[in-house]
Amino acid sequence: MNYKQLAEQFWRDGYLMLENFFSSELVDTYNQKILDHFGEAPEFAHNEEFLAKSDTEVIPWFPQREGEHLFDSVEQDPRLIALTQTILGDDWYTQYCMVMFSRQGTKGQAWHQDCPPEDSNRFNLNRLIYTMDITEETGGYTMAVKGSHKKGLLPACDHDVDFSGQQTFIPKKGTLILLHGHTWHKVLPVTGKYRVSTNYRSAPMGTPENITDICVYRNMRYQFSTSQVVEDRLVMT
Repeated sequence: MNYKQLAEQFWRDGYLMLENFFSSELVDTYNQKILDHFGEAPEFAHNEEFLAKSDTEVIPWFPQREGEHLFDSVEQDPRLIALTQTILGDDWYTQYCMVMFSRQGTKGQAWHQDCPPEDSNRFNLNRLIYTMDITEETGGYTMAVKGSHKKGLLPACDHDVDFSGQQTFIPKKGTLILLHGHTWHKVLPVTGKYRVSTNYRSAPMGTPENITDICVYRNMRYQFSTSQVVEDRLVMT
């Protein structure tokens, strides 16, 4: 694996997709553990204001915080560590592992940036592991705008839009997607029984641990720690 070439591709595009990165045996074990945790109809974790304004219907779980050591396996994979280090440099740290579960008929996630883009040196790195095939039947394709991690703030808008350079990803189980925290991205509605991905977030050393506490959407900035809209981006000033 040419880590240097892959890192250059990541910094050019703001994302990187590698199929068959993890074995079927490992991701099948992960997927069963995730389904055992959530069941078939888990409740939303966010309040009604967030669900209505963000067009985001994803239920998070932080398994390592609950002592689920199975989820250490991916984090300790030497290839993932080497690739992360090549992208971020020698000084980086792991933030947390977050499983994202979407129920059938939910909206997915609207266009957003995982952290504010005003300082280009402060960002998180999403390391997304797919433990199931994302197909036409499941829905929930991931979309990202090529090079948007260099374009600054996601444009404000009160409706869904298409962007020049947007790409669609249809990952199979075992796929790894790396995504810059400033990259404009979204997840399409979920039509199958469920959709799951697992995100091992990391960041360059010196990046605040709460860098993803405020997420940028087209219509607002939302702070998860306080469950509040901290900026209405549609208000004229």
